[in-house]
Order: sequence, then structure tokens, then C-alpha cells
Amino acid sequence: MRRIAIAVVASTMSLSLAGCGMLGASEDSSSATPTRSNDVTVGVLMPEETNTRYADFDYPIIKKKVAELTQNKGKTEYANAAGEAKTQSTQMQKMIDEKVDVILLDAVDSKSIAPMVQKAKDANIPVIAYDRLAQGPIDGYVSFDNELVGEVQGRTLVEAITNVKQSDKIVMVNGSPTDPNAGQFKAGALDELNGRVTVARSYDTDKWSPELAEANMTKAIEALGVSNIAGVYSANDAMAGGIIKALKAAGVSGSDLPPITGQDAELAAVQRIISGEQFMSVYKPYPGEAEAAAEAAVAKVQGRDIQFDALTRDRVDSPTNKDIPAKLVTVVALTKDNIKSTIIADGIYKVSEICTAKYKAACQALNLV
Repeated sequence: MRRIAIAVVASTMSLSLAGCGMLGASEDSSSATPTRSNDVTVGVLMPEETNTRYADFDYPIIKKKVAELTQNKGKTEYANAAGEAKTQSTQMQKMIDEKVDVILLDAVDSKSIAPMVQKAKDANIPVIAYDRLAQGPIDGYVSFDNELVGEVQGRTLVEAITNVKQSDKIVMVNGSPTDPNAGQFKAGALDELNGRVTVARSYDTDKWSPELAEANMTKAIEALGVSNIAGVYSANDAMAGGIIKALKAAGVSGSDLPPITGQDAELAAVQRIISGEQFMSVYKPYPGEAEAAAEAAVAKVQGRDIQFDALTRDRVDSPTNKDIPAKLVTVVALTKDNIKSTIIADGIYKVSEICTAKYKAACQALNLV
């Protein structure tokens, strides 16, 4: 799907936000509003609650940016589907009935939501896919470079295995089959894993469930033997938590744990990285993604075509539509070596939030406190 490869960079939010600012610099909310005033309503539909990022980061940032762009005259309507595709369809229908001006859609099921996207189109409500690429006639897409996420996970996992060889067995715990991002993460990871290690077991995980991840990891341990597992590819942090529970139940803990990947830089995962239980996560600078989405939504509904085009210079294809305008934000491999220069420097978490009493010694060893 990806048309433009984006390199992994060491700088994070500062680069992403600088890029957003540069792209949107040609116009501001006080000029060139040919179709709408600042009195706009942005509908925001998020997919699930297992991952804490949607409530803790994405939506608050979007809400704040919409207010800033519209001189506090614009507003946002928020709904979270809690992992249920039917619930999200109902929520989207409600927003269409209420005649919101534009919808930012993070789909639970990218395929089943397509008829609702068409309904919004028929009602002249633009839909911008957020984080996950929905099917149907969407007007734009703002996300991270998802194949790159998988590549970063796979490459970092291989590098973490001591004296790695092709016979080393890897367990893959992938995301939900209804989430198109999960397939892209998986494809990117396999590009790095194939030919370098052996993928001995691979599982797709409905609704990104940590409980299912734990159960599948238990199956893998029973089939392979815990001592024969050289590493675990976990598509996100929540599932990594379940995987670690399964390994601990099998008697593996501390430095004996194999390297385990993750994604989203959740606080619990950051603490596991500091303590050595989880090897890495993928830090996706949410402010860069969320602010770009808010800018694109406001620009689209206000008829700022120049600004919208500048914000969405990439192009992606979905199974139903081609050449979709897109903004793809880069990502960073997060390990214990760069926690200070990434999530702490970017203000995602405070040192006091990370370095609680349980993790104080580990934080001191990393000079975080």
C-alpha cells in the first residue's frame, strides 16, 4: 500500500510538529474560508479502549487543536466503539444525522464501515480516515507509516537476539484481522524476519486482546518448549503484557525472558522496558499525527484546498479506492537507551510517572532520576 518510504529518525515530536507547521503555513484560520466559518463540528470516532492512547493522547490533542484552529469556535463530538464494529456504525450514523461537518474515523473494521462512509459522502460530510485506513470513499488518511512500524519491530527483534541464526524460533502475535494496520505491521515485520530467523508460530489476535495474546503464547510455549523460543514479535504493548504473563506462568522471568517487541509506548510498557521485561516498543509521536488530522479536517471542511493538499502529499491505496491523499508520520524504535530523548523529552510522560517506587532502582541505573 505504501507509496513513499519514510526513514526512521532519531528526532521525534519536534520534527513531526515542525513538519506540520511548515505544511500548514500558507494559510491560517483567520483567512480564506470560502465555504465555512470557524463554527464547525468535527466528529471523532475511535475504535477501542484496550489501548489507552485514544483517550489519553489522540482525542485530547485533536480537540485542543480544533479549538486552536477555529479561535475556540469549533467543537468536537467524540465516541469510542469499544471494539464493536456495529457500535461504531451506530455512532457514525448518529453523527451523520446530527450533520457534523467532517468526521475523523478510526475504524474498528475497515471493511464493514464502508457503507457508512458512503452514507457520509452522500450527506456531503467528508470522512478522513485516522490511524487505520477505512474502505469506502474517504477524503483523506492521516496515520503512521505502518509497514515501517513492522520493519522497525522486526529489525530490532533480530538485533536483540544474541548470536542470531536462521534456526532461531520466533513467535509472532499479530493484531486484529479486521484492522488493516495489523496486516501492514505483519508484512513489514516479515520483511525483516524472513531469512534471518524462523517464524515457528504465528497468531492473529481478535480485537487486539491481551487475554487472547496470553492464551496463544501459552499454546506456543506448549508446542515449542519455552527454552526454544528466541524472541516474540508482539504487534502492540497491550498484547506484550499478556505474552509476558504467559512466559512468567511457564517459569520464565527477569533476564531469562526472550526479547519481546511492542508498539504505542504505553506507560506500563515503558516501565517494562526499563525493568528489562520488554525489549522495545514503537514510539509513534501522537501529537504529530493528531494535530495533522485536526488540521486536515478543519482545512477540508473550510474549503482550504491548498492547505489540505499540502498536508496530504503522500498517496495510499485501499481495497476500494486508489490515490487517497495521505499524511504518513514517521516512527521511532523505543528502547531503554532512548527513553529520555524521546517520550520524556517530548513530554509524553513525566519522570515521576514512569519512575514509581517499583521502578526507582531501574530508573536510577538508566540515569532517569
